[in-house]
Amino acid sequence: MSLDSFLLTVEDVTLNFGGTAALSNVGFQVRQGEIRAIIGPNGAGKTSMLNCISGFYRPQYGQICYKGQDLTKVASHKIASLGIARTFQNIALYTGLSILDNLMAARHIHMKQNSAASMLYWGPAQREEIAHRAIVEEIIDFLEIAHIRKAIVGALPYGLRKRVELGRALALEPKLLLLDEPMAGMNVEEKEDMARFILDIHERRGVTVVLIEHDMGLVMDISDRVVVLDFGVKIGDGTPDDIKNDKKVIQAYLGQA
Repeated sequence: MSLDSFLLTVEDVTLNFGGTAALSNVGFQVRQGEIRAIIGPNGAGKTSMLNCISGFYRPQYGQICYKGQDLTKVASHKIASLGIARTFQNIALYTGLSILDNLMAARHIHMKQNSAASMLYWGPAQREEIAHRAIVEEIIDFLEIAHIRKAIVGALPYGLRKRVELGRALALEPKLLLLDEPMAGMNVEEKEDMARFILDIHERRGVTVVLIEHDMGLVMDISDRVVVLDFGVKIGDGTPDDIKNDKKVIQAYLGQA
């Protein structure tokens, strides 16, 4: 398979913080329409990799190509407009605003009217906001939070805030969705709901997903392929069955049954 057939290609990415190597010559590819998991122990460099893809970090070496464009040369504030969205390991929402307002805030990259026209709320500006509101309401229905759409985010339980953050990422209309431990801290029922939403996003909306998650049962169930990092080095890459039987991965992360 040629490099042109991949949605995202990571080549020899190296990221150092002073004398500490967060990533060392890491490379992997993400195919269009797959769920690609990144796993590894704490401190393996998983979040650092997502930060490099989303432009939050700039690697010292290597390339990250999305649809043939090198993201390391794209300003971080422009990456979302290319069709890349993400959630964070530590929830990053406007806690004083409602669910609806948080999702509407994510629509800013798609808004064409200037601030003066929006303040008047008339004509094209009004029609534009109504259209964006319809998209946001559809996402709220999809995530099954319509009954609390006007609730203040800071008053919500943790699992629902995670769901709202997923909704905000969807409001950007991504083609590539980066999920950083979307199920961390959740109970079993909340994890099952989140897994269902991720699969629906992937299958019904056609979104390619890159997922960091520590729940190995879930990773092996929903992922098409898995890349494994350990101390910033790639030690495994393949299908879930390949990873489960990889001796290096078992020794470094999965452990013996």
